[in-house]
Amino acid sequence: MRITEVKAFALSSPIDPPQERSFHGGTRRLLKRDVVLAIVETADGLRGAATAGATSSSMREYFEGDSQGTFADVLENEAADALEGESIEQITDAHELIEETNLSDRLKTKAISALDVALYDIRGKELGTPVYELLHDQYENPPELTTELPLYASSGMYMEPEGFAEQAHYVEEAGFFGYKYRPGIGPDEDRRTIDLVSDALDETEMMLDSHTWWKLEDSYSKAEVDDIVACADENGAYWVEEPVAPDDYSGYERLAETGAALAGGESEESPEGLLALGKTGAVDFLQGDVRHHRGFTGCHRAIEFCRGRDIEFVPHNFGTWLGLLANAHLVAAAPEVSLVEYPIFEDDPLVDASGDPGMYPFDLAFDLVKGQPPMQNGQLTVPDDPGLGIEVDLDAIEEYSFIEGPWTEFHYDE
Repeated sequence: MRITEVKAFALSSPIDPPQERSFHGGTRRLLKRDVVLAIVETADGLRGAATAGATSSSMREYFEGDSQGTFADVLENEAADALEGESIEQITDAHELIEETNLSDRLKTKAISALDVALYDIRGKELGTPVYELLHDQYENPPELTTELPLYASSGMYMEPEGFAEQAHYVEEAGFFGYKYRPGIGPDEDRRTIDLVSDALDETEMMLDSHTWWKLEDSYSKAEVDDIVACADENGAYWVEEPVAPDDYSGYERLAETGAALAGGESEESPEGLLALGKTGAVDFLQGDVRHHRGFTGCHRAIEFCRGRDIEFVPHNFGTWLGLLANAHLVAAAPEVSLVEYPIFEDDPLVDASGDPGMYPFDLAFDLVKGQPPMQNGQLTVPDDPGLGIEVDLDAIEEYSFIEGPWTEFHYDE
């Protein structure tokens, strides 16, 4: 394929009016959600798309002091200069061209992540095949393709314990495999939430996304974290995610000795970081993300590492339906991988329940693509159309213009 144009659009989905969520020691104010849309076009008139940018889960709104808008400029300038006019035989050829730029390592990884996905989208369209078939062929002794994928719901952010339990009920009603929520409302209230959520669920699994514990200005103590993890384990939690800082491998190892199932990896800055965390033996679930770990190519290494070991690759996904389908193609093709994260935002048209378990408004998550992913009762059917199987709605570019500034603010009690 000969690349003729690389374009990028920084987009914002306002949260109007802003929402305030109380956590242990302060208040979080949600203003918007940002997305960088990357589009690559070829001389044959084919177009590939991917979402890109900062990891929302790490609460870093900026790359080395620059905004998401600046990262869109990186794709349209340094990345475009490196790729436009070039003929790409292997998708990794594009990786090499980006490596030759003067970008920082972090920006190279983020750029490669987006471009890898967009180029696979194009390659699938060139060959008339879905991306998952291209990925499947790369595995030695590949397993059968699995295109019917269970989803776990990612929701629940800083509310009263009873609110988490109510959300859990709606998530189970909608048929999801699991309910993942974000504690951080204080050690006592976190334990009470565990009790209420576990009581509210019958068949749906309980998962805790615990990154707030170590990101607070006044972080939880080791003893408090140990006690809450033990409480979650006693109540049958499927996993406790990111209970300690990403670089605190000794903390992961300490908690693993309790027997509790741990998850992590989304905040690792590279595929090498993913592998390093996996090699500690401390996590049961390794959470790579095509958006952050050099696309399908980078995640392939982590999946191969997990294969045959007592550790499961479960991709992180916390964005739009376009990002959802990219991670779903990865899972459909991969050996010993089956579960996909589905973030639920307010008024999600694919969630059928008597109440709304959405976290906050993020209309762009739905409006970025034409049509809807084929999902029902908490299960996704990966499209078999060429490429990613879904097209970007370019009208969203006009509708969701970029708003400068952070997407979330943290205000701490004095």
